[in-house]
Amino acid sequence: MQLRKLLDSPCGLRFMIDNLCTHSSYSRKIMLESSMMYDKNSIEKSYAVMKEFYEVVKNDENKNIVQSLQFKLCNLKDINHTISRLATSVVVDDIELYEVKSLALLSADVKNILEKISLDKIIEIPNLDDVVKILDPDGLRIATFYIYDSYSEELASLRKKLKEKDVYQEEIYNEVMRIEDEIRAELSSKLKPYSEAMTLALNALADVDINIAKSLQIKEMGLCFPTISSDEISSYKGLFHPEVKHILAKEKREYQNVDIDFELKPLIIMGSNMGGKTIVLKTLAMCQYLLQFGFGIPATSADMMIYDEIFCLTTDDQSINKGLSSFAAEMKNIDAVIKSSQQNKKILTLIDEPARTTNPTEGTALVSSLVKLLQDRAMSLVIVTHYNIKTYNNKCLRVKGLIDGKMNYELVETHEGEVPHEALNIAETLGIDSQWIEMAKEIISVRS
Repeated sequence: MQLRKLLDSPCGLRFMIDNLCTHSSYSRKIMLESSMMYDKNSIEKSYAVMKEFYEVVKNDENKNIVQSLQFKLCNLKDINHTISRLATSVVVDDIELYEVKSLALLSADVKNILEKISLDKIIEIPNLDDVVKILDPDGLRIATFYIYDSYSEELASLRKKLKEKDVYQEEIYNEVMRIEDEIRAELSSKLKPYSEAMTLALNALADVDINIAKSLQIKEMGLCFPTISSDEISSYKGLFHPEVKHILAKEKREYQNVDIDFELKPLIIMGSNMGGKTIVLKTLAMCQYLLQFGFGIPATSADMMIYDEIFCLTTDDQSINKGLSSFAAEMKNIDAVIKSSQQNKKILTLIDEPARTTNPTEGTALVSSLVKLLQDRAMSLVIVTHYNIKTYNNKCLRVKGLIDGKMNYELVETHEGEVPHEALNIAETLGIDSQWIEMAKEIISVRS
């Protein structure tokens, strides 16, 4: 699964990517085309590299040198097509030779800067000095290209004659063109053996750009480096959703971080609407993607499992799809989860208010039976619900709720049958008609 295909998932991943400051469009392309990692070694190797960059980036004394790197990397262009043409013995034109020369010079400049901050061994950039020598015969080290007079004494002489003549000399001009074409063919032939090194350099420079951007994001957003769970338990301390936190900050409101942990068993989160349960669910999905694409995690600490497949089934409250159509779509999505759980995969499934669009009796039965059906499979199932479901002794959390008129989003353990009745309290704090609220309380009192 490529990162690009997950950008519009409902968990808020796009906010993280849009707020990642890569300095080259090629770097961003490489990042978006990167594939999700599923093995521990690949993920840990990715974070080991990023940690080295983070140690440099977090030190304000390195600010100027980091900015110098970023400024250089603005010049990184996607020249894979040119490199491919050289590799297949095609004679390239002056613009393509300029692209190759620029890449070689950029590689040398970035390599020198990385040496100064001891990162040259972390991401190794191939030496393209020979490429520079081929395309820079005068040793000027300027990112321009021209068929220089230095390549041919005969060419230099003919060009001089053209300048001296007052009348256009077609024969001399054609001879100049012929020699220039021969030089291009010779240069292309000389550059062919370096095509693989050029590709490696191109991608290494993109990796430098991406790792700087990810490290700066960790510093600026207060993210953490995760560890990979060794006991099949995912545990978060101080978990937060960066986009929601950003929105609240603009409104001068505080975001309340939460702690949560779960294993390869169902976890049920109960509570009324406006209790922050859906945000927790979306944050867990986003964190899992961030881990398996090698980004910082929005938490104080995170010890996380790796999954073969991730399902995040949420329903947008503003959706116009209601009734049978949304219920049918939801049932099909959950059915896909059930089928996938039969394929010997390790799965993370996050479901927001399943069966919410049907009547409470059937909804409660559907959610309870889903928990029972999936509780013994290799799955971390996190379900958010306001139904009083049967939990089959699985872990159950609830949002703490209103305390002294203020919403507390902390998650605390609860037991089956202890669904908190916060809806009326929340309605009261919103200033809803008091007669309506009192009548509802009377009905609850009579039924209980």
